[in-house]
Amino acid sequence: MTARQVVGVDIGGTKIAAATVTAGGEPGPLLVTATPAAAGGEAVLDAVAALVRQASPGTDLDGVGVGTGGVVDHTTGVVLSATDLIRNWAGCEVAAGLGRRLSLPVAGDNDGNTTALGERWYGAGRGLDDVLYVAVGTGIGGALTIGGTLIRGTHHTAGELGHLPVADGTGVICSCGELDHLETVASGPAIAAAYGSSADLREIAAWADTGDGRAAAVIDAGARSLGRGLAGLANVIDPQAVVLNGGVAALGESYRKRVEESMRSHCLPGPAEGVQVRLGQLGQYAAVLGAASLLLDPETATIGAR
Repeated sequence: MTARQVVGVDIGGTKIAAATVTAGGEPGPLLVTATPAAAGGEAVLDAVAALVRQASPGTDLDGVGVGTGGVVDHTTGVVLSATDLIRNWAGCEVAAGLGRRLSLPVAGDNDGNTTALGERWYGAGRGLDDVLYVAVGTGIGGALTIGGTLIRGTHHTAGELGHLPVADGTGVICSCGELDHLETVASGPAIAAAYGSSADLREIAAWADTGDGRAAAVIDAGARSLGRGLAGLANVIDPQAVVLNGGVAALGESYRKRVEESMRSHCLPGPAEGVQVRLGQLGQYAAVLGAASLLLDPETATIGAR
């Protein structure tokens, strides 16, 4: 389906973001609302529908593309399994439920995939075929393109790198219910928990910038744990680049360098040591644009200056 204008939606555990996107890849203003995660799936779909209407008042839309956490069957838009970040999210018929609410075609996919598609078509992955995309935020997700094609896997779980077992785990239970996964040492909440206060990651980063050695150390430890995990994947996949997105990656260049140094030090000697780690270029727009691309023809779309 080639559409004239759609709305791209990113459903997270704490917030929902949406924007209109034209067939040329031009996004409208990004609108954000809190995710009613504790209220369950139907309440979340109600909130998404309301945000779509707010993003496109009086606009003749051709459809809605959605990215969300969980294992998602992109052919049906059904969440096959999910963590407890959103209550009763597993089994939610995202595409069908929103379709009924909005009377529009709806396509759905995992948010790691939609973030990757956004950067692949419009951002840091543009022009590259073999790329590992990593979203580091409240959780850790990811996606992979090989030969320019998004790899979803037999069971729709390709790219779920946040659930790699890690050797430096501390006995923390992951959001999936298992112990000592990468998400438990390298996600935003994991870094904040390692600092040992009620502060959030932005506050800890600000303290690190003003000379708080403990704050700098926990950020460094999270970055290096992520780098070690990425090295194992890079040795297997042999990508051209790794692209980082998400709230933790938004810490910027110093964080990116720590991840890259750690990854390269654990890669196989030789060419793999030269794999680039790039910061995503699209910020919060990445997942929204990628979700929109589920309905658009991204081969012909470009983004002008914003």
